[in-house]
Amino acid sequence: MATDLDGTLLRSDGTLSARTSEALRRVAGTGAEVVLVTARPPRFVDALAGAYGLTGTAVCSNGALVYDIGARTVITSHTLPVETARRVADALTGSLRGIGFAVETGHRVNCAPGYGLRLPEDAGAEYDVPRVADLWSAGDPIVKLLAWSPDRDTDSMLAVAEEAAAAMAQVTHSGGRGLLEISAARITKARTLAALCAGRGVARRQVVAFGDMPNDLSVLTWAGTGYAMANAHPEVLAGATHRTASNDDDGVASVLEDLFGR
Repeated sequence: MATDLDGTLLRSDGTLSARTSEALRRVAGTGAEVVLVTARPPRFVDALAGAYGLTGTAVCSNGALVYDIGARTVITSHTLPVETARRVADALTGSLRGIGFAVETGHRVNCAPGYGLRLPEDAGAEYDVPRVADLWSAGDPIVKLLAWSPDRDTDSMLAVAEEAAAAMAQVTHSGGRGLLEISAARITKARTLAALCAGRGVARRQVVAFGDMPNDLSVLTWAGTGYAMANAHPEVLAGATHRTASNDDDGVASVLEDLFGR
């Protein structure tokens, strides 16, 4: 089983319900593996694991990292080359005026002037650099390039960014207002999950997946059975073959109870 976190496994207040926690324990008890497949970095998964006792493997940062939750160790990484990140930022600056940039390293977020998005869960993991150019000279690995605008629609931003930068990198979004997430070329949640499954002898037809945002659609269409949440983005609702209840109505747990029992 593969599941997104925000808007999917987690409720809108960021919590994991008792019903969903029990459903996950039941799945694990059958010998099936639960893989978290998220745009979030490992530090977010660590906090969630500490609060709810989650273990196993997480595909983090939209496929850029494979993370062993119990060992708190990155197993595999697919970083965005610095020069590519710079070229993408230049291209987006020319196409989307007024956007700001930050770099996710897997451990922290390096924020350049103009990047005003501050998430409570990243408190203590943010580092402000004086200029955009300093993002490229910091020496940190680039897991994701983040591009943010305070007043643009994210879907329209994505359409422009795909035209400007799709030849250089993978561009998507996970529902953050005005926030684009840019990874190395061809790195997606689905591609990394597929490699993980292949290494464990798990066929795609055996995978049940859940998601709600455009960055999840590759997983939902790759998996043998893909469920869009009732609260999902319209593109995801249109592209997935199955639907379940919303994240706030324990849609993931509902399907798992049908598959594995209550």
